[in-house]
Amino acid sequence: MGVNGIRTAVLAAMLGLAGVVQALELSGPQRQGGLLAGQVEADARVEALGRVIPVDGAGRFLLGLGRDAPQTVTVTVTQADGTTREHALAVEPRDYDIQRIDGLPQNQVNPDGETLARIREDAARVREARSRRIDERHFDAGWRWPVTGPISGIYGSQRILNGEPRQPHYGIDIARPTGTPVVAPSDGVVTLAAEDLFFSGGTLIIDHGQGLSSSFLHLSRILVQPGEPVRQGEVVAEVGATGRVTGAHLDWRMNWFDQRIDPSLLVPPMREARAE
Repeated sequence: MGVNGIRTAVLAAMLGLAGVVQALELSGPQRQGGLLAGQVEADARVEALGRVIPVDGAGRFLLGLGRDAPQTVTVTVTQADGTTREHALAVEPRDYDIQRIDGLPQNQVNPDGETLARIREDAARVREARSRRIDERHFDAGWRWPVTGPISGIYGSQRILNGEPRQPHYGIDIARPTGTPVVAPSDGVVTLAAEDLFFSGGTLIIDHGQGLSSSFLHLSRILVQPGEPVRQGEVVAEVGATGRVTGAHLDWRMNWFDQRIDPSLLVPPMREARAE
């Protein structure tokens, strides 16, 4: 399978009954950070990456491959009659931009107790928002960039400060002035609208269904409320420089449950995009 992983079809052996075949179809980029669309027979149970995956009545599901997904992922499909087959999915690894910075004052590397407590409270709010599950496939509306402009930060990059690895960067940074409109990249429902988280400042989360969500960080204004449905292209927020940042930009991140996927693999090329 090439880098784009355009389509993979895995057909299991016959189940011992004439004309009955257990099938698993996956399409999408089979690489770290990719999001795959899956198809099984109706009423089948699908498991991968340590979880039971939501499957709709037509047998459709999603499978997200995180930044550090293993090179082989086992997808287990159990038919309605209890027959089970395991399918080995080859995952293409990626090289990430790793920067090492030494000689920093220790207070710039490790936060104090009060700051750490706030960071934990913020993380709990985000986890709670992502725990709300929406079954509807809002993402069937397709994908577009929430804002266009120069790309100033890429998915998967990481800094090592004084020898201590920091959290990788799980999003795409798009540099635009404060107040630039941010639109919903696909349909969904708002699950978090927080004005002032420690790291991410103004933070908005939109659930697109079947475990897939978008997060928008460092916003100056949020124009929607939790529980509100949004449509692709609807203005939902404005770019800002809130939280821990050095300048105005949008940090767009995507999760499939606990797997951090690469938003840039879902959208078409952006003419104005460039790495800086």
